[in-house]
Amino acid sequence: MNNKVQLYDWDAAEHLRDEEDIAFFIEAALEEAPDDSAFIASVLGIVARARNISDLARSTGIARETLYKMLRGEGNPTMGNLSKLARSLGFRLSLVPVDSNGKPIKAKSKTKPGKTTSKKVKKVA
Repeated sequence: MNNKVQLYDWDAAEHLRDEEDIAFFIEAALEEAPDDSAFIASVLGIVARARNISDLARSTGIARETLYKMLRGEGNPTMGNLSKLARSLGFRLSLVPVDSNGKPIKAKSKTKPGKTTSKKVKKVA
């Protein structure tokens, strides 16, 4: 009996059909390995291939070969290039406060200086 398993290459870029898919994909990757820059670069590479790398090169002003190197995890991309790439993909880079376990902390709402809250004041005659 000759049982052969047939395997196929699976490309995540083919399954990123819209902005919501891309947002969920990036969010999941950041939750999975937020400190693994090579992994995050790979994820951005998948998104870039789903979006068309030549168009991204034009919109970011970054040479196509430089984008390919960045997204393969080669070299050390500048913050400016990462920011341009994120913006071109419809995102922005940001810093989020985290607790000791690395989980995001929701910011508490504060009243801006000089602003009053919506408390009713009783008039005294």
